[in-house]
Amino acid sequence: MSRRDIYYWKCDRPAAFHGTQSRGEADANLAVQLEKELCRHFDTKNVVLSPGAGQGNHLTWNADVDGKPLFIRVENGPEKDAHLAVESALLDRVRAAGVSTPRVFGCDATRSRVSFAWQALERIEAPDLNQWFKQGTLEVPKIAFEIGVAVAKWQAITFEGFGILEWSAQSPVRLEGRATLEPHRGLCGPHSAYADYFHLRLDEHLRFLTERGFLANADEIREEIENHRALLELPQGCLVHKDLALWNILGTEREIDDFIDFDDSIAGDSLDDLSLLACFHDTAFLRRAFEGYESVRSLPEHHLRRFWLHLLRNMIVKAVIRVGAGYFDRDDGFFLIGSGSSGASLRETTLSKLSTALRGLREGSGLDILSP
Repeated sequence: MSRRDIYYWKCDRPAAFHGTQSRGEADANLAVQLEKELCRHFDTKNVVLSPGAGQGNHLTWNADVDGKPLFIRVENGPEKDAHLAVESALLDRVRAAGVSTPRVFGCDATRSRVSFAWQALERIEAPDLNQWFKQGTLEVPKIAFEIGVAVAKWQAITFEGFGILEWSAQSPVRLEGRATLEPHRGLCGPHSAYADYFHLRLDEHLRFLTERGFLANADEIREEIENHRALLELPQGCLVHKDLALWNILGTEREIDDFIDFDDSIAGDSLDDLSLLACFHDTAFLRRAFEGYESVRSLPEHHLRRFWLHLLRNMIVKAVIRVGAGYFDRDDGFFLIGSGSSGASLRETTLSKLSTALRGLREGSGLDILSP
């Protein structure tokens, strides 16, 4: 299926919030099918599966294939989505741009042999950086700077069109600074204007939050976004991770090993990923991320208001997910909730970030308002 009419898969997919609830043991029959399929694909009888540690909306396993350690992700939603193949291609492109990602050793999203899509990745033994952050041992200034550097590097990847990436029979191949068209299967965004993507499901998201009693100022938010519509007039979209957070980065307390989970990536605005960091972090973190970014690439015109506009849009989406999937009812064992905090504090933080983003957009504020 196409994701053309999706702003963010987790909340906008037909099976909304699929995979966001606690799911217990993975289906034993699916594991048997997966093992057989991996044996076929890798032409071996030596495949051993064990439960994986993924926290996203995919089923995950660790696999040993002829002694090679792999990490397996499975998408078994009812939509029959094939987007794992797009993400596999993106991982290679991001690595070629100078940012470390896990290597892809196999992927089949056709569902022609089994009822699910699967992807076999290089297994990185390092944990995600959120574990170190929650323990208070992450070297935050250094890591934040390196994240900014990585964002600037993968923005060298550009696309025709805007929105969630999909396959195209024709896409631009850039040769010696010139754009030409070659008939090959490349990636592009399905929307001709960035504003068309940005506004996808916006009214639906605001209505959902209002009806669920979470938001009382939807009209004010909608009006402020409309006041800044000109900021959405982009000539071209760059790669945006769209789920940039510490749990999607693997490494030690001091070093980044790999960036993961590019399956929500879009062709979009260069301030979008930096704004995603502000969904979780304070002024000091963002300043270091901006410094890292600027060590590679100059900030674009109107960068602060574009930053706040995208923080507002991203926090609207995160609020929809958190309300719809019941995140505010969880404890600090949940990856989104800090040690010693609660779901109630996550709710307060979500409302506060929405308010800060709205203020920043209206006033053109600096990053300092991110901190109390």
